[in-house]
Amino acid sequence: MTDASGAVRETIVSAQGREADPDSPPGIGLYRLVTAACGATGLSTGIARIGPGAQMPYHCHPNSEAITIIAGRARFVVEGRAYRLHAGDCIHIPAGVAHTVRSDRPAGDLMAHWAFSTAMPAREGAERSFPGEERGDGNPTDSDPETIVRYDRLAVYELAKNAFFLDLFSRRLGMEGICGGHGRFLPGASLPCHTHDFDESITIVEGAAVCWVEGRRYELGACDTAYIPKGIPHRFLNQSASEMSMIWVYAADEPDRRIVNAKYCSGELAWPGAALAEEEPA
Repeated sequence: MTDASGAVRETIVSAQGREADPDSPPGIGLYRLVTAACGATGLSTGIARIGPGAQMPYHCHPNSEAITIIAGRARFVVEGRAYRLHAGDCIHIPAGVAHTVRSDRPAGDLMAHWAFSTAMPAREGAERSFPGEERGDGNPTDSDPETIVRYDRLAVYELAKNAFFLDLFSRRLGMEGICGGHGRFLPGASLPCHTHDFDESITIVEGAAVCWVEGRRYELGACDTAYIPKGIPHRFLNQSASEMSMIWVYAADEPDRRIVNAKYCSGELAWPGAALAEEEPA
């Protein structure tokens, strides 16, 4: 983050060695990554680790939530409707809708990425009884408040050479206030230097990434997360010999970006601010 003197504005949050939230249920670790504590506005993100046999009690939130499975298999129950989610799948649960989740495998942790349309996430207990309905790998109906996006059924687009993206949640997919998705980078792939008109959270869920922000270079991996405030030039690269992937979240209804000169990310040029006209990358 920065002040008028031009100090660092971005925040790099390491997921390694972090303490779980003290109110995490038994057998479950809830970890906050990007919140108002980083200076974020309009979004928050984090990680949930659910051990074998552990289950979140029925609860709801005052804001919309999107949960993306990183590893394992999940059993989500939303007001009695039970779904099976696999790695890469994403479920959107609107504000006030009761739900619970547990690992759907007898061994191994379930890892999931969560995102809220608020910088101050909150959870409330929901003591409610619902008729049960098993839907397995099926999806909600048009009359259900929740939506599910299946990773293996989405259209993939090549945002840059060998950088493949898909959108998991946005307004057109039923989400409110935030949008996000998954990006997969082959070795040597990168995105051009760019900015957004909204805050962003980027969590590295596979491999290792290099992040450049106004001349500052960071190395991220193992669910490390970058918080980039709106209007700050940045880019991500995969300079390793293995694939790298990320989950990105914007504090906006739909994804959008402005490509700018690559020298603003490397620091060869000083960033003049958000008033800069759109440029092509050098």
